[in-house]
Amino acid sequence: MRKGDPISGWIIVDKPVGIGSTSVVNIIRRVFNAQKAGHAGTLDPGASGVLPVALGEATKTIPYVVDGNKEYGFTVKFGQATTTDDADGTVIATSDKIPTRAEIEQVIPSFIGEIDQRPPKFSAIHINGQRAYDLARKEVEIDMPIKRITIDELKLVKQEAEDSFSFEVKCHKGTYVRSIGRDMAEKLGTVGHVTALRRLKCSKFYIKDAFMLEKIKEMGYNDARMLLLPVETVLDDIPALAVDEREAAFLANGGFLPMRDGLVENQTYQAKLDNHLKAIVCVKGGEIRPVRVIL
Repeated sequence: MRKGDPISGWIIVDKPVGIGSTSVVNIIRRVFNAQKAGHAGTLDPGASGVLPVALGEATKTIPYVVDGNKEYGFTVKFGQATTTDDADGTVIATSDKIPTRAEIEQVIPSFIGEIDQRPPKFSAIHINGQRAYDLARKEVEIDMPIKRITIDELKLVKQEAEDSFSFEVKCHKGTYVRSIGRDMAEKLGTVGHVTALRRLKCSKFYIKDAFMLEKIKEMGYNDARMLLLPVETVLDDIPALAVDEREAAFLANGGFLPMRDGLVENQTYQAKLDNHLKAIVCVKGGEIRPVRVIL
């Protein structure tokens, strides 16, 4: 029998700097004494901001958050390159060239839309079956693969210091903000690295809706339960499909339901019994098939 309480829902954490995403999940699991917990969208220990944590049945909807768009605020320090493309690394190159605001504004458009990006060597990407950061720590020479990513918006916010500027970016899954800072510096004829990174949005969740980790710990189990969002919060844009008890039980056992008028082939739906989510289903081959069963 699984230890803990069968509690389900989402809690949006404002992750502080200095702790990993998995450690945050473990803390939240303990606060709620939850049987299951997981996070959507990893944040490095050096980054802060929105970290959606799923409890119980909400863990089955994590893919619908991970695939969503993200927004970040970040600061780039020009004149120094590091091994990790952020402040945690060792300085490996320097330059006296510090770009002006006008020069930065001029190159920003080249980073908007579909672009090619080389992920940082210190990242979780698999290279020949191993994490890139594991190989980088061993000083193994890595040829990082170029990825096609999409950036919807990139704007210069303000100049923080003589050599540092802050930005905001709206991007799609797979984008590395550290690479944006590094590549922007290169395009400006210098070097640079990201010194601060904060996630402002992750899919449907915004920083204004997030709760500080310490606050959640202080609240404890009973009070923190009030912060939980329903499992289906992340499925708002997926149409609902009403089912009866027999159909819900059939889906729960992996059964397919016959096609109904008005349903669309390859469309995903929320199967609901009396407005309670029972399964995420998809219409395929003229049948209603369960994708995720919610207990």
